[in-house]
Amino acid sequence: MSNANATPSATAVGISGLRKSFGSNEVLKGIDLNVQSGEVIAIIGKSGSGKSTLLRCINGLEMFQQGKLTVQGLPLVYTDPAAMRQLRQQVGMIFQSFNLFPHLTVGKNIQLAPGLVKQLSPAETEATARRLLARVGLAEKFDAFPDQLSGGQQQRVAIARALAMSPGILLCDEITSALDPELVGEVLAVVESLAQEGMTLLMVTHEMNFARKVSDRVIFMHQGRVHEEGAPDELFANPKTPELQQFLSSLH
Repeated sequence: MSNANATPSATAVGISGLRKSFGSNEVLKGIDLNVQSGEVIAIIGKSGSGKSTLLRCINGLEMFQQGKLTVQGLPLVYTDPAAMRQLRQQVGMIFQSFNLFPHLTVGKNIQLAPGLVKQLSPAETEATARRLLARVGLAEKFDAFPDQLSGGQQQRVAIARALAMSPGILLCDEITSALDPELVGEVLAVVESLAQEGMTLLMVTHEMNFARKVSDRVIFMHQGRVHEEGAPDELFANPKTPELQQFLSSLH
């Protein structure tokens, strides 16, 4: 086994009966989902179906009201700051907006969290940052500032920054939706290479061809529930519910 992470049969994310409301609006209405280590999951569905909220619950950005959620076997406990810090080291998240610090160079953006959280030396964090920038095809941008980069380059830096914490799980929330169409491919290529290397990935995406190509399983969310799920070829070729048929036909 070359994969240094958990054994292939281990559950990376376990979710049962998850409910989340914002005031009187129930956004997640009882989600059950198990993600195995090394599995690539694409989450699709209309805007407002709860996709992003689900990701934000997994990494502890949103508190849920009911249900259970475990990450790498450990339960999510909001009241325990140490446990939450440990969780966030396990789960990397990449957002639609790149969220880079504009006043820091690309290298410093990537070095910041490992230096603060893992208390690694500047030499160690710099070596990691340079390795990861090479990994996403931006080796020469170490000393550049975010505003000197294209959107696609900024998003690749954001991926490198998430990887700098060596997460076991990577969450991608519509990471190409803020990009010009010609820049989407360069970001998806990086995500695809991560998938091929065995990274556990949960990605909310509207890039259906990409979801079909890269994911092991597609989850279709509708009105706060997992409405349909399956292998990509099966799900896209034979949608079983009118809701998924309608969603897929609306994309063409």
